[in-house]
Amino acid sequence: MTTPWGEPALTRFPEDPRDRLRAWDASDEYLLRHLAAERVPLDGSVVVVGDRWGALVTALAAHRPVQITDSWLAQEATRANLARAGVEPGAVGLLTTQDPPPGRIDVLLVRVPKSLALLEDQLLRLAPAVHAGTVVVGTGMVKEIHTSTLELFERILGPTRTSLAEKKARLIFCTPDPTLERPANPWPYVYTLPDGIGPASRGTVVNHAGVFCADRLDIGTRFFLSHLPDGQGGRVVDLGCGNGVVGTSVALADPGAEVLFVDESFQAVASAEATYQANGVPGQAVFRVGDGLAGVPSGSVDLVLNNPPFHSHQATTDATAWRMFTGARRALRPGGELWVVGNRHLGYHVKLRKLFGNSRLVASDPKFVVLKAVKR
Repeated sequence: MTTPWGEPALTRFPEDPRDRLRAWDASDEYLLRHLAAERVPLDGSVVVVGDRWGALVTALAAHRPVQITDSWLAQEATRANLARAGVEPGAVGLLTTQDPPPGRIDVLLVRVPKSLALLEDQLLRLAPAVHAGTVVVGTGMVKEIHTSTLELFERILGPTRTSLAEKKARLIFCTPDPTLERPANPWPYVYTLPDGIGPASRGTVVNHAGVFCADRLDIGTRFFLSHLPDGQGGRVVDLGCGNGVVGTSVALADPGAEVLFVDESFQAVASAEATYQANGVPGQAVFRVGDGLAGVPSGSVDLVLNNPPFHSHQATTDATAWRMFTGARRALRPGGELWVVGNRHLGYHVKLRKLFGNSRLVASDPKFVVLKAVKR
């Protein structure tokens, strides 16, 4: 990536030579060019929110910025990119969306996230640290910035305007108004599950901002909950757990099961833990932020439950699902099972047959299928 501060070599995480997706885009470059052209002072407290693969903080590392991200993968990519650029450890602060934010912010740079709810939550959490002299600049591709995006900046921080588009990217300029009366933060959001979905019926869900379908049960998960395997004890993984309702349902049905909730989103794992606790489940549970089943011993798991995403940030790809499936096969004991729910058109049965040598249709409706693969 070419920047006014050099040309760092950047990769996504996990690094894959076959992956043609870049670790930056035109909106990152546009923001960095603006900072240099306008000579924005960077000698104070610089905070970068939503830096997807560390491109922004790697370019600005000499100014000792703080990165705030919801993505474990993005944070690992940032560590690798900083090391590759020769940045000394500790020069860039790495915080998650669950960590307390800095107490004072002089420059706030916001990479607009896909989730409007996550943007709302983060702006509300950061607003007390912003002062009248804070420089606030957002960035994103044109397709990512909507009227609702600008209204959030305006409602939470102050008057907001946008730049002209360059290479399909746009900047957001916001002038902080310390006298603004800000709304209360509505996150996390709590709701009650419907009847007819198995052990979790009428249970409680706690969703932090940015977690998929934050204000209701999505139809794919609802279908999955109605067709989960009967309690069989052992070690169960809710892989890509989101708000944790699937793993919580298993734990409610079988208190003898040990459930591992894992997701690469810090918001998701916090939601899963809160959902589990809100339902008073008596069983054992472990909550972990990470890259799927990496680090889980081979042959140590009895059952993996998975509703894989088919996108990574803004990119549509099956790479995440494939990594989840291969990780599940490695972690499962012989005879262990992977249960997957997905849209019919995604063709997960083909991937499962290729990897496991088998795939059985458990249930289907016009939109979704539940599939089972057994490790031989």
